[in-house]
Amino acid sequence: MKNLVIVFFSLVMFGCQSAYYAAWEKLGVEKRDILVDRVEDAKDSQEDAQLQFASALDEFSQLINYDGGELQDVYDDLSGQYEASKSAADNVSSRIDKVESVAEALFDEWAEELEKYSNAKLKRDSEKQLRETQRRYNSLISAMRKAESKMPPVLSALQDNVLYLKHNLNANAVGALQGEFNLIKKDIDLLIEEMNSAISQSNEFITSIQS
Repeated sequence: MKNLVIVFFSLVMFGCQSAYYAAWEKLGVEKRDILVDRVEDAKDSQEDAQLQFASALDEFSQLINYDGGELQDVYDDLSGQYEASKSAADNVSSRIDKVESVAEALFDEWAEELEKYSNAKLKRDSEKQLRETQRRYNSLISAMRKAESKMPPVLSALQDNVLYLKHNLNANAVGALQGEFNLIKKDIDLLIEEMNSAISQSNEFITSIQS
């Protein structure tokens, strides 16, 4: 416990990635382990985002089926869903950034340490393993970024509809928004599909690293 306190105190004091990794390595946690943890975190954040965007779509569906009642409550619910979706999207982007950060550090270190080999065969094997790991990683991060790119259009559409309802809080406004539902549903369905692909690749990557 004492060592962990020292580690996190150092992180607060210096805020340096190299110090961060060095501190964990002293505790026996390598960059490879941190990469696996961060890929898992990114995967979890995408799963959470899927649920949140699906929830926002459900709320939108209830809006366009509005048949009376307090419209202010409907607006408040939809606005809350937008804010929650934005927060989920920000979390996804943050987790992906952290994956990239440790992956770059891991691959740089791996490449540098290849020069320390004296056994040519072991060096070739390690080089091959590095290239294969980088290939799998590049495919993974591409899938993550592709899924991430589907979120801003959905958030923009949700925000537009929330603002429109806010400025026109009446039944006619609800009718005007009904045509937007299918477009947003299409974008959210595509977003969830891309995230499923990234989640699947995350699981494969984690398995390959651990094995």
